[in-house]
Amino acid sequence: MEPADLTPAPLDRAAGYALLNDLAGPQTQADTLRGLDEVAPGFPDWIVTSLFGGTYQRPGLSPRDRQVANLAALTALGGVEPQLADHVRNSLRIGLTREEITEVLVHLAPYVGVPKALAGLRAATAAFAGYAAAAEDTTDPDAA
Repeated sequence: MEPADLTPAPLDRAAGYALLNDLAGPQTQADTLRGLDEVAPGFPDWIVTSLFGGTYQRPGLSPRDRQVANLAALTALGGVEPQLADHVRNSLRIGLTREEITEVLVHLAPYVGVPKALAGLRAATAAFAGYAAAAEDTTDPDAA
């Protein structure tokens, strides 16, 4: 493969925000970006534009495959449980099951170590509970 054969990553700000909205939801996106922008102005926009509007826009991997890679990478890093929990929720939003997410984390144990796999499973368990609680909290007030 020659460099000319590689697909360049676009930098599409609007596509990045739209994708992040699909992955994380509008409320999570607003809460996360607003708080981060207060601490580091402009940094959230750079993240969204370069990552979600750039790398994520490349062809070759489905959103599902990208989420599996994210789960593996964040678990392997360790110490980034808040980001891992976000990606567990994002994975659920795009259709991965709890069982699939759990299996990804268990599969990593011989590669990244049992302590990191266990930390990943703890973060996933908390994210599952929070995701389920949020789903139950979206009751229709007119349904009574």
